[in-house]
Amino acid sequence: MEIRVLRYFLTVVREESITKAAEVLHITQPTLSRQLAQLEKEIGVKLFDRGSRKIQLTNEGILLRRRAEEILQLVDKTEKELVKQEEQVEGKISIGCGETASVQVIPELIDSFRQKYPRVTFDIFTATADLVKEQMDKGLLDIGLLLEPIDMEKYDFIRLNVREKWVVLMRPDDPLSEKESVNAKDLSTLPLILPRRMNVQNELASWFGNYYEKLNVVFTSNLNTNGAIMVRNGLAYSLVIEGTMSFWDKSKVTYRPLFPELTATSVLAWKRSQPFSLAATKFIEHIQCFLGIDKP
Repeated sequence: MEIRVLRYFLTVVREESITKAAEVLHITQPTLSRQLAQLEKEIGVKLFDRGSRKIQLTNEGILLRRRAEEILQLVDKTEKELVKQEEQVEGKISIGCGETASVQVIPELIDSFRQKYPRVTFDIFTATADLVKEQMDKGLLDIGLLLEPIDMEKYDFIRLNVREKWVVLMRPDDPLSEKESVNAKDLSTLPLILPRRMNVQNELASWFGNYYEKLNVVFTSNLNTNGAIMVRNGLAYSLVIEGTMSFWDKSKVTYRPLFPELTATSVLAWKRSQPFSLAATKFIEHIQCFLGIDKP
């Protein structure tokens, strides 16, 4: 017997009419009649004496009504207990991320997760992928949003469907701002700020080609914002991921894409075989479901 059909049965008993019950249940009368007939066939007894004016229960129908009410009360109680248990999930989930466009998936994940688990809070740690990964290895961060390239041997992860563009930051009054894009030759003699991450520097070295060895690198920087302050003060040009720069004041610092285009992807990762809190475990499951990935 299906729970749904038992609810149909009790509605008919209460309304004393298949037609009225069908209206209450928002299904057609033939559908409801067919469900009741299948129920009688399944359990092998007659449940109703179908009179001309109203439906009455047989002795077997009276017994089923009593048991159905008990069953549904237990089902409803169990569902409420499970919901309450989920609502009682609490704790703090720590997430590390850089200044990338992929960060925009984080608020969507948190918002949808907290609708189900409102007592869970979050700690957002902003740093480069290398430092985030180091904190994850120490167990200080649960989840990391990591800009590739990065070694993921010890991690489970989901690669996000967002391609991050590399750009060069400059002052709005700089002559390079008149160009639609900037190539390696344009930057070969200018003071530059490169990212601190060696893996990323290797990616940029491939893009610069023969110009790389002669570059005038004045600074390295781990976050776009700090590099932008140097750019604003006219000290150098900064090569960064476009990321969250759409929120910046274009009257103070602007940017142009690299040509040929250079892009990177990001992964949402957690350490494999690491014990997590209940809140973090459920958040990882939520990530997999939200991003369309089945749980392992």
